[in-house]
Amino acid sequence: MQTTTPPLRGVIAAIATALNEGGSPDHAATLRHARWLIENGCDGLNLLGTTGEASSLPALVRMELMSVMAQGIAPRRMMVGTGCPDLATTVALTRHAAELGYAGALVLPPYYYKGVDEAGLYSFFEGLVEATADRPIRIYLYNFPQMTGLRFEIGFAAWLKARFPDRIGGAKDSSGDLDYAADLARIGGFDVFPSDEAALAQAPMHGFAGCISATVNLTAPLAQQLWADPHDAALAEEVGRRRRAIAATPLIPSVKALVARLHDMPGYARVLPPLAPLTEDQGRALPAPFVLASEPA
Repeated sequence: MQTTTPPLRGVIAAIATALNEGGSPDHAATLRHARWLIENGCDGLNLLGTTGEASSLPALVRMELMSVMAQGIAPRRMMVGTGCPDLATTVALTRHAAELGYAGALVLPPYYYKGVDEAGLYSFFEGLVEATADRPIRIYLYNFPQMTGLRFEIGFAAWLKARFPDRIGGAKDSSGDLDYAADLARIGGFDVFPSDEAALAQAPMHGFAGCISATVNLTAPLAQQLWADPHDAALAEEVGRRRRAIAATPLIPSVKALVARLHDMPGYARVLPPLAPLTEDQGRALPAPFVLASEPA
C-alpha cells in the first residue's frame, strides 16, 4: 500500500513544545504557537523532534500531543518525530501518526548502540516499514550524528530508498554539513531538509526540498521570503545573522525563551531535564527586542 498524503516541502518549523509546571505538554500553548507559525510563513511543522524535546517525553504523552495537534492543525501539514532506540515503540508512534493523517514520520536511527553494522540498521527500518504496511506513512531519516553517534551514509540512504521507494521520503539533516546534504539530495526522489533556514539560499543549486529548523520558531516570515527568493543575498545574510543570534546561547532554551516573549507566555520557556533553562546572564544575552515577525494576535 502506498502513502497518499502529499509530501511536505518548504519552510518547516521544528516546533518547541510548551510545558506545564509539572512537565507535561501544555496543549493549548503549543497549539497557539503552531497556529501562529502557520499564519506567519511556515509551510509545515515538525512536531516532537529534538527542539520539541521528544526524547524526554513518555510515548503515551507523545501520542496524546500528536492527537491534540492533529485536531487543531491539518495533519497533512505536519510530520512528527517517532524514532526511538527500540523498534516496538517506534512502530507504535509511527502507526499512531499514520492513523491521524500526518504527512510523515521523522525517524532517528536506534541510537543507543554505536558502531553497529548497516545490516542491523537496515533490519530496523525494514521492520518499521513492514510493521506499518497496512497504515503506510512517508518515513524521513533523521540524520543528527552529534546526538545519536550514527550517520546515515549516502549509500545506505540510497539503498533504503531503492528498497522501499514508496515509503522512504527523504531526510532531515542536522549535521550542518551542506556537502553531505547535497549528496543526499542527489538520490532520486529523496527530499532533503537541512536544519538551517539560511541553507534555503542554496536550495536551487542542490535541490533541497526546504528546511526543518528550530530557529524558524522565530524567523518563519523571513525564511518564507528566502524560500520564495533564494537569490536575494542580503536576505540570506539577514536570515543567517538572526539564526546565529539565537544560537549564541543554548539553542532549545533560547528558542523557548524567545517564543515565550513573542506570545507573552512565560511558561513557554520551561524545558525538561536534562536541559536547563537559561541563566540570567544568558537570558540577558538574547537579542532584545527580538521580534522577528508580526506580533501574535
